[in-house]
Amino acid sequence: MRMVLVAAVALIDADGRVLLAQRPQGKSLAGLWEFPGGKVEPGETPEAALIRELHEELGIETWGSCLAPLTFASHAYDDFHLLMPLFACRRWQGVPMPQEGQQLAWARPQELGRFPMPPADLPLIPILRDWL
Repeated sequence: MRMVLVAAVALIDADGRVLLAQRPQGKSLAGLWEFPGGKVEPGETPEAALIRELHEELGIETWGSCLAPLTFASHAYDDFHLLMPLFACRRWQGVPMPQEGQQLAWARPQELGRFPMPPADLPLIPILRDWL
């Protein structure tokens, strides 16, 4: 089974809310909510992937020094195994705006469980909730 490395980030605003993005139509798991991020390209670090993905998906800038490793998910889907480090980020430049047709939502930690998410993201919720 092939391994896919995806980096994700919990963007945390000044009010302690976390940003979620809804997967757009036409993508696998469309309609489910997830932490922003994306695939780590060959030769790329997870932090570099997040900096790139946050710029592409949300139009914001951040820096490696602002990405704190928090936890990770390891989940077997039918045709691949996902390894997903989750970083926390409280500092970025710009206002997150959807750049790829996705919907965005700011959620308080106790509200995260109300959003339907991919199976790999679900174990991250209690860890993030306890940490915040």
